[in-house]
Amino acid sequence: MSASPDPEPTAAAGRLTGRITGSPSTLLHEEVLQPQFVYEAEHLLPWYAAAEKVLALEYRRMGLISAGEAAEIGRRLHELSRDRIQADPEGNMSDLAFALEQHVERGLSAPVTAWHVDRSRNDLQATAQLLFGRELLLDGAEAVLEFGRAAHRLAVRTADLPMVGQTHLQAAQTITPGFYFAAVSEQVQHTLRRLLATYDGIDRCPLGSGAMTGQELPWDRALMADLLGFAGPGRHALAGVASRAWVLELAAEISLFGSALSRFTSDLMDWGSGPYGFLELPDELSGISSAMPQKKNYPILERIRGKSAHLSAYYFDMLLAQRATPFSNMVEVSKEAGANLRPMFATLGTTLRLFTVVVDRARFVEDRMREAVDREFTGALTLANQLTLRESVPWRRAQVIAGRYVLAAHAAGLRPRQTEPDLLRAAAEEQGFTLKEPGELLAAAFHGDGELHHKTSAGSAHPEAVRALLADQDAEYERLAAVWAGHRERVAAGLARIDEQLGLADEAPAARERG
Repeated sequence: MSASPDPEPTAAAGRLTGRITGSPSTLLHEEVLQPQFVYEAEHLLPWYAAAEKVLALEYRRMGLISAGEAAEIGRRLHELSRDRIQADPEGNMSDLAFALEQHVERGLSAPVTAWHVDRSRNDLQATAQLLFGRELLLDGAEAVLEFGRAAHRLAVRTADLPMVGQTHLQAAQTITPGFYFAAVSEQVQHTLRRLLATYDGIDRCPLGSGAMTGQELPWDRALMADLLGFAGPGRHALAGVASRAWVLELAAEISLFGSALSRFTSDLMDWGSGPYGFLELPDELSGISSAMPQKKNYPILERIRGKSAHLSAYYFDMLLAQRATPFSNMVEVSKEAGANLRPMFATLGTTLRLFTVVVDRARFVEDRMREAVDREFTGALTLANQLTLRESVPWRRAQVIAGRYVLAAHAAGLRPRQTEPDLLRAAAEEQGFTLKEPGELLAAAFHGDGELHHKTSAGSAHPEAVRALLADQDAEYERLAAVWAGHRERVAAGLARIDEQLGLADEAPAARERG
């Protein structure tokens, strides 16, 4: 008895493969494939098209297609836009790469036999995804730069304004907002340098990796990488299609930066709270209570801190989606694990835009800040130093004497500038030391914002040290901006060369939204 023949293949399966005979089910199409198709058509289609243009140029270079055929393929790719293709289970198996292929073939004046010979979707989609991720990174770096410069501007404006700095949520030493926001700016620049290192690390083109083991034709992978704005081709075919470590690296850096943004926001929330009253935001950045008319709230700060938490959540989502998967081309890794890459960068952009306007519009309440400085004994370290350096009191005993003086001054209801030499003399005598000039020691230690000027080390809160650091940071922002702009220009130049070589330089490509 002979075996029954296989069912007649449907349209898509019949044209695209002989291995299966059915198109995707309605459930698979509606729940998975169509949403994926819509997302990729919205955001990755231009990068698929760019990679396909490069492939057309390579076919031409290898003599497999003519110059005219390459130009015709290039033109069809050039005019491609998301409204010209759709997910179709029967026509393209709801797959963007197949839809793109069919769009080109339908518009050709004659079939091009060799087009797509020795090709795989695997390295094509890996390349398109990396190109998209790289552009998200470039846009994200611009937002980080803008926020950092806002913090730098605020630091410049407030380098001489004294305020109480805290450790362990307790008054510690005198600082300035300029000193604090110079630290914010320093963190931003550190992040930008780390992101640059990440960019350089992922700037390798997967195109030419094939399905997993490379390709059979003599593709010029270095040339393809250069045209797409990469520093060079990836060195290993399997890594080219299997690894999405670049997704995790980007997400990890954004998560780390989000944690820093959260900490900075926490300080601003404290400074703007009632007990402090150091910081005010304009009404248009403020909120009210529905029941307590005396209140002016700053929910924008809560939004910033809340959104920064999502950045770490996205990282863990991507990490968990990749762990325990085989190191090969997997939909789980290539599609699901990167599903939140764009939402992560969108959240980063929103967070930074909100934080930038807060920093630009923040106003410090100088009277409240100076009053806080005047009531806190933040010069106690200076007093201990003076006891050691001028009265030869051993350092640890000097700490005890200074602490005992502060206790006695509190008990007497004194403020720091209301110095009482007899209290210091008595505290020293309890520890077995006789002071020669206790009044001079106290005058040197407790004179408000003058404490800032005792600092002499580089990177200190001394206003001149802050200004020196800010000057260095200003130059570093210029350098960083130039490097990031250079990366973007290299990508744009490569894409322009592709179109020029295909004879499309004077034709406008289909509209594309960034990010």
